[in-house]
Amino acid sequence: MKTELGLLVFCSCVFSTIALEVINQWNFLSFDFPSDANTADFKPENTIFTGMEVTDDRIFLAIPSLRAGVPAALVTIPKNTPAGSSPALQAYPDWSYHRAGNANLTCDGLISVYRIRTDSCNRLWVLDAGVMTSIDAFTRICPAKLVAFDLETNKPVRKIILPESVLRPASALTNLVVDETVQGKCDSAFFYLTDTTTPGLVVYDGKKEQAWRFSHPTMYPNPDSAFYDIAGDKFSFMDGIIGLAHSPQTATLFFQPMATESIFSVPTAALTKGPPGELDVLPVSLVGRKSSQGLALALNPEDNTLFFAPFSDTSVASWNVVTNEQRLLAHDPINLQFTAELRWKEDGSLWILSSRFHRFFKRTVTPNEINLRIMRIKFARPVFPHQALSNFYF
Repeated sequence: MKTELGLLVFCSCVFSTIALEVINQWNFLSFDFPSDANTADFKPENTIFTGMEVTDDRIFLAIPSLRAGVPAALVTIPKNTPAGSSPALQAYPDWSYHRAGNANLTCDGLISVYRIRTDSCNRLWVLDAGVMTSIDAFTRICPAKLVAFDLETNKPVRKIILPESVLRPASALTNLVVDETVQGKCDSAFFYLTDTTTPGLVVYDGKKEQAWRFSHPTMYPNPDSAFYDIAGDKFSFMDGIIGLAHSPQTATLFFQPMATESIFSVPTAALTKGPPGELDVLPVSLVGRKSSQGLALALNPEDNTLFFAPFSDTSVASWNVVTNEQRLLAHDPINLQFTAELRWKEDGSLWILSSRFHRFFKRTVTPNEINLRIMRIKFARPVFPHQALSNFYF
C-alpha cells in the first residue's frame, strides 16, 4: 500500500467539484419532547451533534454533553424528509433513556454519545462516554460503555462496560470502528475506540470479552496545530486522536488527532494481537499531511478511497490509498465550516455532518442563521475514474 499523501495545496484555480445536496438543516436543534418532559434545563445553544449513522430508513445523530442543557444523547429522524427541512428530533430508543424524559436517569441510560456505528447484524453500536459537560466542567458520572440496539426491535441486545484498566481519570471515548474482518462478525467483532482527552486507542475483543489500550505520540494533539481559522472565526482547541477510518482490504486503521495536519495509519494486526508488552512500540506510519486540521475520516472499502475534510479550506477531499489519486470533492465556505462526521454508504454516497462548532464553543452562535447541517454527495460514477484527475496537487 502506498502511504504518501503529501501536502494538500488549494490554489485559486477553478475546481471541478461535485454538488452538495442539503438533506436537513437547523438553526438550533429542536426535539419532539413528550408531554411530561423536563425541558426547563434545555439549552439549544449548547446542543450540537457530532456523530451520524445512516440506515435504509433512518438517520441517527449523536449529541454529547459538551455543556449543560443537552436533553438527549442519541436521536433519530426519518431518512426521507423534504430537502433542507428541519425535522424535530426523536430520542432513541425512547425518552426513558435520556435526561429530559427521565428525571431518575441511571447509568442504564445514555449519558453522552459522540459516535455510533451499525454492524452486519442490523444493530446500532452506541459508544457512551459517560461524561457530563466535558468542555466546561469535565465530570464522569457513569462508566464508559458500548451498547448494541437491535434496529428491528429497538431493544438493547448487548452492553459492554469498558474496564477501568483501559481508561484514565480524564478519558473521553469519542469514536469507534467495528471490525468484523478478523475473527468473525457481530458479537465476534473487534472494536477500536478513541480516547481523545487522554490520547490512546482502546481495543475490545468482542469474542473473548477482553480490552487493552495502546498509546503513541502521534495520537496526541500538536500544540503548533491547536489554533484554528474557520471562515474568519479564530479559536484554539487541544483535542487528540478522534478521526478513524478502516480499510478491510489492507487491514489498516487510519487515524488523526484534531489538532494536527497529519493522517496516520497502523496495521490492525498490531492492535488485535493482544495487550502490548511493556516495551512494545506500535508500528504507526505517517500517511501524509493535509492543508489544515480536520476531524472526520471515512473510507470506501471497495476501492480504498479515504475521505477527509480540512477545516480552514471548508472542503471535503479524497485520496485513494492504493493508487495515490487525489480529488477535491466539495468546497463551500458556508456549508462546510466544521465537518464533524463523514459516512460512506454502499449506494455510492458520502454523507456529511457539519456544524458551526467553533461558534458554539466560543458562545457566539445565534439562532438567526443555519448552524447545523446534514448533507450528501452522490457519485454518478466511481470516485476515481481510470484517468487520474489533476485539479489540485499533493
